Amino acid sequence: MSAQQHDGTADRFADDPAFAVHEGGKLVVRPTRGIESTADLALTYTPGVARVSSAIAAEPDLADRYTWAPRVVAVVSDGTAVLGLGDIGPAAALPVMEGKACLFSEFAGLSSVPVVLSTRDVDTIVETVAAIAPSFGGINLEDISAPRCFEIEDRLRERLDIPVMHDDQHGTAIVVLAALRNAARVVGRELGSLRVVVSGAGAAGVACTKILLEAGVGDIAVADSRGVLHTGRDDLTPVKRWVAEHTNRAGYAGTMAGALEGADVYLGLSGGSVPESVIASMASDGIVFSLANPIPEVDPEMAARYAAVVATGRSGEPNQINNVLAFPGVFRGAIDAGATSITEEMKLAAATAIADVVGDGVRADYVVPSPLDRRVADAVAAAVASCAREQGVART
Repeated sequence: MSAQQHDGTADRFADDPAFAVHEGGKLVVRPTRGIESTADLALTYTPGVARVSSAIAAEPDLADRYTWAPRVVAVVSDGTAVLGLGDIGPAAALPVMEGKACLFSEFAGLSSVPVVLSTRDVDTIVETVAAIAPSFGGINLEDISAPRCFEIEDRLRERLDIPVMHDDQHGTAIVVLAALRNAARVVGRELGSLRVVVSGAGAAGVACTKILLEAGVGDIAVADSRGVLHTGRDDLTPVKRWVAEHTNRAGYAGTMAGALEGADVYLGLSGGSVPESVIASMASDGIVFSLANPIPEVDPEMAARYAAVVATGRSGEPNQINNVLAFPGVFRGAIDAGATSITEEMKLAAATAIADVVGDGVRADYVVPSPLDRRVADAVAAAVASCAREQGVART
C-alpha cells in the first residue's frame, strides 16, 4: 500500500521505517532451479517427480537427500508471550516469527517457515506440530507462555526425532551462561563460588536456572512475584516445585530484595524495577544481568555504580544478551550432524563456544560477542555438531 491508503487518507505509518521493512512481509519462497523448458517442467514436476517420490516411499531416508526438509526449521508460536508485548495473538506474532526466519537465514544459512497457530490448547499444539514435522528438519518453538511451553516442548521432544527447542527458554539460557562465564573471569571468580539470584520463574528464568546448575554455579535463589521459591510454599506449579527442590540451599523464604543482600549475581528475567538500595546491598564486584526489554529491571547506569559487570538485553548497550548468538548455530549444528534431539550437553557446548569467541579480549564491557559477530554461529554450530556426535544422537 502506498502513502495513500485505499480510502484516500494519508498512511499513518509512512514515516516509520519499521513499517517499510515489514510491508508485504519479510519472506518469500523461491525455487532452486528455473523452469524454462518442457524438459525442466517434466523433471521438476510430473512425470519426473514421481520417480523421486516412489524412491522415497520405498526408502524414507532418501528424503534427507531429495527434499528440502532436513535444512528447514519451523518457527512455531501461538502468540501468547511475544517479546515484551505479551499475549497478542497469532496474527500479531507473525512479523516476529518472520523476523526469526530472517535471522536463521542470515546467520546460519538455514531456511525457515513461520507457523502461527490459532489455538492455545496444549494437546492441539502438540498434535499440529507433530503432524507437520515431516516437512521440517527442526522445530523452533517461540513466544509460547509458561507453564504451557514446558509441557509442549517436553512432549514434542519425546515424540519427534528431529531437534526441538523452545528458544525463549534455552536460547536465553545459553547466552546467559556464556556471558556469566566471562563475567566471572573479569571479577576473578569461579562459577562454583557464585551466589546467584534469578528474578523470574517463567520460561527463561527456569531454563537459565537449570543450565546454571548444570554448569556448576554454587548457589541459586529464584524469585517469582510472591517471593523466593522454597519447598515450604504450597502455591508452586510442578515446574516451580522442581526449581525449589534444586535451589535455595539455605531455604530462604523471603523476598527477592532480601535474597540479593550479599549476592554476587543478579539475573533479571521478569520486568518491574529494582531499587538502587537493593543493588547497593549486593557483594562488591557484583554482576548484574538485567534483561527485561525494552526497559531493564535495573537501570544500567545505576548498576554500573555498584557492579563490576553489567549486561542488558538492549541493543546499543555493552554486553547485549541476545538469543541470536545461540539459536542459529545450535540448530545448524544439530541439523549438520543429523541430530535427533538437542541435549543439555549440546547447550552447554554452545555456551562455551560463545564465551570462547570473546577469548582473551574479555573485559567488563565485553563478556559476550556482538549479535552481529559472524564468527559466533560457525563456532556454535561446530561445537554442537561435535557434541551431538560424541553423545551418539547424530545420524551422520
